[in-house]
Amino acid sequence: GVCPYNRDSGHFRGKRCISGGRADIRSVLYMATLAATRFNPVIKAFHKRLKEAGKVPKVAIVACMRKLLTILNAMIKTSQKWKPAMAN
Repeated sequence: GVCPYNRDSGHFRGKRCISGGRADIRSVLYMATLAATRFNPVIKAFHKRLKEAGKVPKVAIVACMRKLLTILNAMIKTSQKWKPAMAN
């Protein structure tokens, strides 16, 4: 759902899209990521680094969504609570 897929054909390079997956979960994850980019120091630093690298704001948000989702999946698998050191 948050992994962008490309629409390329031959020499044409299309835009990337994240329309797959469950839309309700994707929208909740988007809102959580917006809050995380403001208040979570790990995601905030990651988002800042992407924007300084010249990424478009929406691309940076989607990358942060994927990072947050990866962190949450790891937390669920290992039954751990949030630790900032785990996110690095």
